[in-house]
Amino acid sequence: MSKAKGAICIVASAFGFALMALFVGMCDRYGASVSSFQKSFFRNLPAVFIAAAICRKPQSMPPLALTRRQWTMLVLRSAVGAAGIFCNFYALSHIAIGEGMTLNKMAPIWTVIMSWLFLKEKIDFRRGLFLLLAFVGAVLIIKPGFQGGGSFAYAMAALGGLCAGTAYVFVHALGRENVPSAFIVFFFSLFSCLAAVPFMIADWTPMTPVQLMIMAGAGIGGAIGQFGVTMAYRYAEPRDIAVYDYSNVIFAAILGFFFLSQQIDFISIAGMAIIGFAAHGSRRNRKID
Repeated sequence: MSKAKGAICIVASAFGFALMALFVGMCDRYGASVSSFQKSFFRNLPAVFIAAAICRKPQSMPPLALTRRQWTMLVLRSAVGAAGIFCNFYALSHIAIGEGMTLNKMAPIWTVIMSWLFLKEKIDFRRGLFLLLAFVGAVLIIKPGFQGGGSFAYAMAALGGLCAGTAYVFVHALGRENVPSAFIVFFFSLFSCLAAVPFMIADWTPMTPVQLMIMAGAGIGGAIGQFGVTMAYRYAEPRDIAVYDYSNVIFAAILGFFFLSQQIDFISIAGMAIIGFAAHGSRRNRKID
């Protein structure tokens, strides 16, 4: 496996998810408030069509070629991943985005822990230390207040991070068994759309043309994120590249500065520097192929 390719893919994924978060955050500014399930549906829909088009290529594995074990992992990846999206979108609709992102950014740590528990991948002390250091950098950038009520929303944000981290472990396991990335993305995106439909119908909110365009942008960003993270964990072990996922926070801060007039202060810059140091230190800890 190539750790360099894995690092590049997960940084690209982080940028895609930052774009997605930007558009999701903008959605309610241009019309009525939209439920997390409705946002999730439109966030996953573009990836269904993009992945379906790629799956038509000869090198993509036909569904009938999958073993029962692979189908089981694929369903678990999709169920846990969809639950993570629902939890995260719910949290971001009820608490400050900084607080929600901080709890959700526990995902890389959970990925490493779950890989250790279920895939028996070893975690050396230095790599684990750099991963925790990157989380500290993320907290400095996001600067959560954790003030007031909304304990259920905080729990949902934390659960979303756990679900995302666990889903990435299944992605890595499927990559080990050479299940095509495009098919993993297609199945997950379709599963998430179908899972959201009953809840979306029950709480449907008409969307303005601008909101539809914004959610199309969120879907494209989400597709970039999904393809990036799926390919990343095919190329490399979670322990080697999970720290690079914190670049998402840097991208989110930069996008927020340019498009939402959110200021980047000295503490945020310090957080970015810490994340960069942690990523560099993790890379040097074990030479990237």
